[in-house]
Amino acid sequence: MEQIEFYKMNGCGNDFIVIDNRDDLVSEPEMSRMVPRICRRRESVGADGVIFVVPSKQYDFGWRFFNADGGEAELCGNGSRCVARFAYIKKIAGSKMTFETLAGPIAAEVLDRTVKVRMPLPHDLKQNLALALEPGWSWVDFLNTGVPHTVIQVADLVNCAVKEKGRAIRHHALFAPQGSNANFIRISGPDCLEIRTYERGVEDETLACGTGSMAAALLAAERGLVKSPVTVKTRSGENILFYFQKDQNGFSEVWMEGPTAISFEGYLHPEAL
Repeated sequence: MEQIEFYKMNGCGNDFIVIDNRDDLVSEPEMSRMVPRICRRRESVGADGVIFVVPSKQYDFGWRFFNADGGEAELCGNGSRCVARFAYIKKIAGSKMTFETLAGPIAAEVLDRTVKVRMPLPHDLKQNLALALEPGWSWVDFLNTGVPHTVIQVADLVNCAVKEKGRAIRHHALFAPQGSNANFIRISGPDCLEIRTYERGVEDETLACGTGSMAAALLAAERGLVKSPVTVKTRSGENILFYFQKDQNGFSEVWMEGPTAISFEGYLHPEAL
C-alpha cells in the first residue's frame, strides 16, 4: 500500500483522522478494517472516527465516515465541519461547498477556523419515551438528526453517570437493532444548554457530538425551553451554535456553527495499521 497522508483534526474536542481518498488509495473493503486499528489511542494515531474524502458525481466531493469501531455512520456534525475545512485547505472545494453523505447533501461554509454547515432536517421525533426515569431526570425524548439520538434533561450534569446510563440507553430494546446515542443535558438559559454525550461506535463519552448537540437544541426548543439561536456547551468547554426555523410543521433550515482545529498532519506508518 502506498503511503497514506492524513490530517488529524477536531471539532470541539471530537477528533478525526481525515484522508483524501479520491484516488482510491484505500479500497472499499479495507476502509472498515483499517479504521479500528488507526483509531486506537496510544497504539496508533487515535481518534473518535475516520473520514475518507471520495469523489461525487453531483457535488464537490463525497465522504465515507466511520466510527472508531469500524462501523459506518450516516452523518457526523463535528466531522462535517472538519471535512469542509480540510476540503477548503486542500483546494478540493471553495469556501462554500456541498458534499455528499449517506444522510444526504450537506452545504458548508468555511470562515477561517469556524465552519457553518446546514444539517439534514430531523425526523422521527418522539417525546416521553417509555424508559424508567432515574432520580433527577425530567424527560426522555428522541430525534434522528442524521443519526439516532436520545436526549435526557437531568438536574445534575456534573455527576451524571454518562458512561453507565448511556451504554444502557444505547443498547436498549427500544432502539434495536441500530442502537441510539445518549445525550444528557442541563438547560442553563433561555438560549443555551450544556451537554454530555455517550456515542455508539465510540462506545464511550466523547468531548463533543455535533448531531447530538443538534438533537438536544431542537428537542429543548420543541419543549419551549430554549429559542434559536441556541448555544450548546460541550464537554470540551467549547460551544456549538445552532440556528433554526420552527413552526407548526416542525423544524427547517437548521445550521450548525462551531470551531475546528488541526492537530497535525503526516503519513500513516505500516506499523500503525
